Amino acid sequence: MDIASKIREIPDFPQKGILFRDITTLLKEPDAMVEAIDLMTAELKDVDFDYILGPESRGFIFGVPIAYNLRKGFVPVRKAGKLPAEVIRKEYALEYGKAIIEIHKDAVIPGKKYVVVDDLMATGGTSKAIAEVIESMGGEIVKMEFLIELTGLKGRKLLSKYDVSSIIKY
Repeated sequence: MDIASKIREIPDFPQKGILFRDITTLLKEPDAMVEAIDLMTAELKDVDFDYILGPESRGFIFGVPIAYNLRKGFVPVRKAGKLPAEVIRKEYALEYGKAIIEIHKDAVIPGKKYVVVDDLMATGGTSKAIAEVIESMGGEIVKMEFLIELTGLKGRKLLSKYDVSSIIKY
């Protein structure tokens, strides 16, 4: 199945000059959604790791079923103010602004191995911020897995010290 054909393009969103890759059209088609999750799961089946980290909100969509398939734990990475217990927070730059991520302090266990799973890698800023938080707490990032990679934004360069893979490249 050509899952890339199931992704809608929306020009000038969220601002003029951005071509947004909308996965909601892929998600509403059961076969395409399952294929995307299966392809991402296959990329991780031989990776030695303990937990999947999924950034809000589309990282949840892919991270949880992959964690389920591989019998791994899932750690949500949230926007500021969404987690109820003590958090570690990190501000970082996006391709069109700034953002803050938070992770529960007790979600990261020193010496454990983590995989970042998300729908899209653009500049790599979100994943780099996640990795910096995990590493500062003694965890190890062993892989980053994305459904979509926007190659022109050179996110791989920012993430060059990590094992990065993606299913669809634009």
